[in-house]
Amino acid sequence: MEKKFKIVIAADSFKGSASTIQVEDYIEQGILRLNRNVEIVKVPVADGGEGTVDALVIGCKGEYRYADVTGPMGDKVQAKFGIIKDNIAVVEMAEASGLTLVDLADNDVYRATTYGTGELIRAALDCGIKEIFIGVGGSATNDGGVGMAQALGVSFKDSEGNEIPFGAGKLGDIASIDDSGLDKRMHDVTFTILSDVTNPLCGENGASYIYGPQKGATPEDVRKLDRLLRHYGEKVEECLGIAVLEAPGAGAAGGLGAGLMAFCGAKSYSGISKVLSILEIESHFQDADLVITGEGRMDSQSLNGKAPVGIAQLAKKYHLPVIAVVGSSDDDLGPIYATGIDLVLDIINKPMDLDTAISQTEKLITNAGETAFRAFLLAKKVPISL
Repeated sequence: MEKKFKIVIAADSFKGSASTIQVEDYIEQGILRLNRNVEIVKVPVADGGEGTVDALVIGCKGEYRYADVTGPMGDKVQAKFGIIKDNIAVVEMAEASGLTLVDLADNDVYRATTYGTGELIRAALDCGIKEIFIGVGGSATNDGGVGMAQALGVSFKDSEGNEIPFGAGKLGDIASIDDSGLDKRMHDVTFTILSDVTNPLCGENGASYIYGPQKGATPEDVRKLDRLLRHYGEKVEECLGIAVLEAPGAGAAGGLGAGLMAFCGAKSYSGISKVLSILEIESHFQDADLVITGEGRMDSQSLNGKAPVGIAQLAKKYHLPVIAVVGSSDDDLGPIYATGIDLVLDIINKPMDLDTAISQTEKLITNAGETAFRAFLLAKKVPISL
């Protein structure tokens, strides 16, 4: 009797072309096209960035909630968050303050605010939540989380006693910080930052220098934004006694990491490690035969807390083969293979431009899914029935 293989598919999204759910569906289609006598378990994953709410709500059979909040440029947007395991909320700051909510050509990094993220947290508090996981990828902001804190009741005044406006532009005017008006419910809530970012708040490896250009900041802007964040960080330490300037992860999401640490008592964790733990993915590995993972681009950045590497490292505890289906990959995959990924399959099978590849995403990933399963059967010396 032919053995029925169990395959775990746990792939991150291909940003801009397919969600984690779609990627996994396409890989499944490719496998089933070859052999339907398989058990397939799909586990949507994310590393704290785009798709984190979806991954945890679907994986934990949770529910979505929605709130109208202030977008990064001050306009109203509808943002979603998730509730899992009865009393845990999952929030993506990008839902309220993300770069996808603005036209990059029109983005004003000096004005962009995290106020809506604070409103989203407040909406979660309204649900009686006692624990909040917050993903901090994809921000449009560089305000150090000041807007978020203002939405939760913290006051930032200039030397004349006026509240500073939205955005990073006036961080240098902060003369005092008063957190006595902080929403009282915050004291009973545990905050966990889901992030693969360990950057400090300031300096050449800080929020402004590393991530500012992605948000439209020029080299001159970057230097100015760094000075503004440094003043803010110094004021946080002076007024609250909390050191955030050098804290690992404080530079995440334009300094939102620092704001979450200072005003929410948040601790930062590896996004993928925490997500995989919540999803209890190891329970699926115990009797699996193959793990297929993936992401849009696999390169040296994949080593810094990205989903496929985290999945591979857990899978190797059970001596499982791991195949990664990717949109594109680096020339040197040696460091990737050293993490436990056994085979990297690029979905591009002939020369094509990016727009063509995106338009053919479903077909390309489906074909790669079939190829991945063929490679597994070949290694197992299992003949493929025609």
